[in-house]
Parts: sequence; structure tokens; C-alpha cells
Amino acid sequence: MLTVTIFSFSFLKDPKPIDKSENGGGFVFDCRALPNPGRYEKYRTLSGKDTEVIEFLENEEEVGLFINHVYAIVSQSVKQYLNRDFTDLMVSFGCTGGQHRSVYNAELLAQKLKENFDILVKIIHLQENNWK
Repeated sequence: MLTVTIFSFSFLKDPKPIDKSENGGGFVFDCRALPNPGRYEKYRTLSGKDTEVIEFLENEEEVGLFINHVYAIVSQSVKQYLNRDFTDLMVSFGCTGGQHRSVYNAELLAQKLKENFDILVKIIHLQENNWK
């Protein structure tokens, strides 16, 4: 079975996630060009898993365009990986703090992949312990 591991991380606090499957590859998407809810006091202690942040990002047109493009690229690879019996694919989303935009996009991609493919999806938020 194909396992897609999705990371969220901070470009400022974390090293880029490393593919431990020994394939040595995967995707890294930079979310820093997207509107940042972390710039607003009312969202600072929240994460991309919180309803308020989700609503903020869903109301930003470029966020929807971004994740749709990401999904198109990743789903193309998933289809080919399934056809070729590959076992691992890594996708990473980075943003400034690893708390809002990268988390939101990681969660949304995971949801879309689970809805459309018979695969195992793992999500790892590298900054999760710092949100609380």
C-alpha cells in the first residue's frame, strides 16, 4: 500500500523534513506567499487546524488556487506511484512559523487524498508542540 507522509514545518525553526523511506525525494511547497493569519493577534495562538484560521484561509482566493495546484501535482504522482507499486511519497508544506498556513494546507491535502485514493496518509506537524 502507498503511504503518503505529509509534513508541516517552519522555514525559520526546522530543517526541511527528510525522506526516511530511502527514496530521497518528495515535494516541498512554500506557503509563505499566502496571506498569513499569524500577522493578526486574534489568530496568533491558534493553528491551521482551528476553525477561525480555516475560515480566514478559505476566504482568501489565492489559498484555494494554491491547494488546487498542489493537489493536481501530488495526485498525478499518487496515480503513477500506485501504478508502479511504489510504497512511499513525501509532501511537505513550509511557512514562517509552521503553525497556520503550512498546517492548513497539510490537513487539506491529506483530506483530499483520503477522499480520492485508497492509500495510507500520515500527517506530521513539526511545530505542533509549540502551538499550545
